Amino acid sequence: MPFSSTPSSARRSHPITVHWRQEARTIRLDVPEGEYILRSFEQQGEPLPFSCRNGCCTACAVRVIAGEIDQRESLGLSREVRRKGYGLLCVARALGPLEVETQDEDEVYELQFGRHFGRGKVRPGLPLDEE
Repeated sequence: MPFSSTPSSARRSHPITVHWRQEARTIRLDVPEGEYILRSFEQQGEPLPFSCRNGCCTACAVRVIAGEIDQRESLGLSREVRRKGYGLLCVARALGPLEVETQDEDEVYELQFGRHFGRGKVRPGLPLDEE
């Protein structure tokens, strides 16, 4: 759901550029302010990779090249990984013009959890906000 109380007909939109590495294509669309980027692209006929749609996995992960996103609902990325410029399009809203590049799910998973597995550091619970 959009977080804006402004009627959709009066809302601004932002140009969003997605470099879809795995498909070797670039998609540029305008996304209404406050709309989830993934959902808007789907509604405009350009579905992007996803899995859970809840901000919990990393199937829709991107690296922000330019611009900013609001992804307050993102549970699948630690603050550290978000500070490095990664986001999840299923729960991301553009705060202005935006350019992103899709990431391989395994790459982001490794950034997120790789430092814990196979090193004897795994403890009960998810290591998302231990920083």
